[in-house]
Amino acid sequence: MEKVSEIIAKQLLQIKAIKLQPANPFTWASGWISPIYCDNRKTLSYPEVRDYIKEQFAAQIKELYADADVIAGVATGAIAQGALVADILNKPFVYVRSSPKGHGLENLVEGELVLGKKVVVIEDLISTGGSSLKAVEAIRNCGCEVMGMLAIFSYGFQVASDNFEKNNVELTTLSNYQTLIEVAAQTGTVSADDVKALGTWRTDPANWGK
Repeated sequence: MEKVSEIIAKQLLQIKAIKLQPANPFTWASGWISPIYCDNRKTLSYPEVRDYIKEQFAAQIKELYADADVIAGVATGAIAQGALVADILNKPFVYVRSSPKGHGLENLVEGELVLGKKVVVIEDLISTGGSSLKAVEAIRNCGCEVMGMLAIFSYGFQVASDNFEKNNVELTTLSNYQTLIEVAAQTGTVSADDVKALGTWRTDPANWGK
């Protein structure tokens, strides 16, 4: 029986939410050269994929955080997915901006977040964890408890693990880089040489390809 992580890895590859191009790499906004590009917002355009992801998120929350009060999405990629999950669970939803709104109340957290509530944060992608943890900080600054964070996919960088541990945030992902590479190899999406290149990238992404 296929694991959830394998099913989602296959889905992300099939709809090209994830592209693997070791021979023709991408350049990220950070300046990193990367053989992989991930845009999980594409999942919203495919009802079967979208439904499977929201159902798995909901199942994880019921198992791990049954007494959660609020679901929060991280802007912008996880707003829609977070709202879908909150709807399944019949819980309030808020989202966290990347920066305060430049007018009006200058909110960072949008929606009604009541002091003392227990919050589960939904994210679409984890790279270094920096922007995700800023969302956690914003929620904590509202006087609420962050029970944990769930994400669709993680690159599995050590720096991300270190950042989440340092900030005392439990992270659960539906799929991950290692599973993705295994699935890509099994399905013939990438060659044996590509698998080797993809493996070396994750160990030192800042210097890969230079």
